[in-house]
Amino acid sequence: MLKSTLTPLLFTFPAKTKPTKLQNYLLPKNTHSQPVRQNASTNLNTPSPSHILPFNQPPTSAYIHLPFCRKRCHYCDFPIVALGSSSPETADNDPRVINYVQTICREIKGTIEKSGPTPPLETVFFGGGTPSLVPPRLVSSILDVLRAKFGLCSDAEISIEMDPGTFDGAKLNELMELGVNRVSLGVQAFQEELLSSCGRAHGVKEVFEAVEMVKSCGVDNWSLDLISSLPHQTLQMWEESLRLAIEAQSTHVSVYDLQVEQGTKFGKLYSPGEFPLPSEDQSAEFYRTASKMLTDAGFDHYEISSYSKSGYQCKHNLTYWKNTPFYGFGLGAASYLNGVRFSRPKMMKGYLSYVQDLENELLSSHDNGVADLKDIASDVVMLSFRTARGLDLKSFKEIFGSSLVRSICQLYMPYVESGHIVCLDEQRRTITPEKFGSFVSDEHREIEMPTFIRLSDPEGFLLSNELISLAFGVIAP
Repeated sequence: MLKSTLTPLLFTFPAKTKPTKLQNYLLPKNTHSQPVRQNASTNLNTPSPSHILPFNQPPTSAYIHLPFCRKRCHYCDFPIVALGSSSPETADNDPRVINYVQTICREIKGTIEKSGPTPPLETVFFGGGTPSLVPPRLVSSILDVLRAKFGLCSDAEISIEMDPGTFDGAKLNELMELGVNRVSLGVQAFQEELLSSCGRAHGVKEVFEAVEMVKSCGVDNWSLDLISSLPHQTLQMWEESLRLAIEAQSTHVSVYDLQVEQGTKFGKLYSPGEFPLPSEDQSAEFYRTASKMLTDAGFDHYEISSYSKSGYQCKHNLTYWKNTPFYGFGLGAASYLNGVRFSRPKMMKGYLSYVQDLENELLSSHDNGVADLKDIASDVVMLSFRTARGLDLKSFKEIFGSSLVRSICQLYMPYVESGHIVCLDEQRRTITPEKFGSFVSDEHREIEMPTFIRLSDPEGFLLSNELISLAFGVIAP
């Protein structure tokens, strides 16, 4: 069954499903990293030098980690810095915030760009932590450095995560004047008792105030985040949260299923699937309910945890799902460059040392390790299956070979018949299981290959971990 996590892709890969952990690839120059997975030989084609592969393109997206929070939530294992529960204004002149932002700016300046012309950034995402605690003048300084270093498109999507109770209309308007044009509002629940049990610093009153503030400031592109499978959460509570999210009229809703992480307060108190946490069957029902209520309300379920109104998909997150390169800057953040993922240290002391080494040219910010085709193939399958678009078999074949495509299709034949996997042609029309079966059994390959395979919504998505793991077994037996 699907088990999502709140950890962003910048720390764990991928964002809401956890078959694989990112490895730390920030190594001294002239050292070699180990692959993400130790793989046996697989007959994958080696792309010719003329191939323009997505993972070799220059990045056009940047993630900025602003780790400051008022306090640590009970489910959180992110790299954060707790500032205390005093008013958000106290962060304006907090030396910890100022010094950290200066360090991020140094890291950006010290990043070695790929040789040759590079396109300007098309998306920037300020995540955390609670980025809305950081004063706009410091956000502005980061944007200025990004603009000077990489360039920034005039119509770039610039997103920032904001928590209720950490901003007012003046701060939001100031951020919008800087170019911020997308807000991700961390609501998580509309029930006071659930917010309190999670250790959230805000209450329901602050949630409604924040929603009205975002709307009154004229933010057209904004998302509302919710968490399911919380302790003591009932289906009725979940339905109420979904209903209120729909009534808030956001253009995007992200729905995350709680992952109980070791080392967190929840990890010490609770065991997955045991009361007061919901059972797996109850969690699955939460997911089905979200899929139905949000799609009935006109949202497109375009990614396993993401719903948007037409034209409001998160462009930055699509960078991740398409497996295209991106920069990451800040404590614990990860980059994806030249087919290799690497992360910064998660402890502040280690991160400060990393930036110093980067400035002293003791570390390379770009050429760390060698891309492994089996790892990349696994990542493409895993990320593609998170989306409604699914896996583009023809593109996959061009890079990794027809033999692997056929093996994957043979593996998934029972799940096509059961309805967990849907096959589509080039026009996105459904291909019957019988026709798909004919392709799988045609050893002479006279029957045209389907263009896409995707997980069905919601039942296929609920089985995503198992189905993705099966593909790993074929790619790297």
